Amino acid sequence: MLFVPGDSERKLAKAISSPADALIVDLEDSVSPSRTHIAREMVLEYLRSRPRHQRQGQQIWVRINALTSPAALHDLAVVTGSPDGIVLPKVRSSQDVVRLAHYLDALESREGATTGSIRILPVTTETPRSLFTLGGYEGCSPRLTGLTWGAEDIAAALGASNNRRPDGEYEMVYQLARALCLAGAAAANIQPIDTIFADFGDSTGLEIEANAARQAGFTGKLAVHPNQIDIINRAFTPSDEEVVWSQRVVDVFARNPGMGVIGLDGRMVDMPHLKRAQQILALAASLHGTDEAG
Repeated sequence: MLFVPGDSERKLAKAISSPADALIVDLEDSVSPSRTHIAREMVLEYLRSRPRHQRQGQQIWVRINALTSPAALHDLAVVTGSPDGIVLPKVRSSQDVVRLAHYLDALESREGATTGSIRILPVTTETPRSLFTLGGYEGCSPRLTGLTWGAEDIAAALGASNNRRPDGEYEMVYQLARALCLAGAAAANIQPIDTIFADFGDSTGLEIEANAARQAGFTGKLAVHPNQIDIINRAFTPSDEEVVWSQRVVDVFARNPGMGVIGLDGRMVDMPHLKRAQQILALAASLHGTDEAG
């Protein structure tokens, strides 16, 4: 998911050709408050110029301002352009998602749009209070499609001068925020999306962080520059070796119905291995546009 400033005509035009699965057209942090009204008009025009049936698989989301800001309701004028989803920053709890969902219900009704067609992705760790509420998103709204997290705003809120150690690893509180986002998404049975890697010139660091995120359980990652997209896509695409091994795990259980533990190539595999193998095959199938394997 690639962030694009909502007030940059050049970047909006360029983003269309990027291999990102989704664009997050921004009305918040990357836009000066003095230009927010200009950005809203540009974003709405951008959405209308690319109606949903012409987006060719690349979704367009909009990050609005926080619901605690008066700007948020004005930002929701973009609903008339039928964005695929709204990214909601600086949430405090699932109640912010519920509140936004009510707004969207009313706006979709007014526009004659299908109720529930616009999804919600909250940024769940940007306020101190939010860290204590990440287990409460289950069932809060059918619009909720995932959880993501951020380490910049929470650092400012905590008064930190930096959110990373000298070795580049996150400080403990931000590791906690990341882990709670991942666990909260799993508890709510929705997608966990990893946060940005701000140093867009450090491709090696991005590759390491993206691979670690997928290994931990995240299903995608936010990007701040088009050059990051290919690296992220590679990290979250199962390798040929993973697909082959996963198919073998599925096959061996299919040949031995009723068994909970089976030896394969000198390793013991059980139900968690089977579940993971099925997930990898389903992901690979979806990325290749085929029916689920196994």
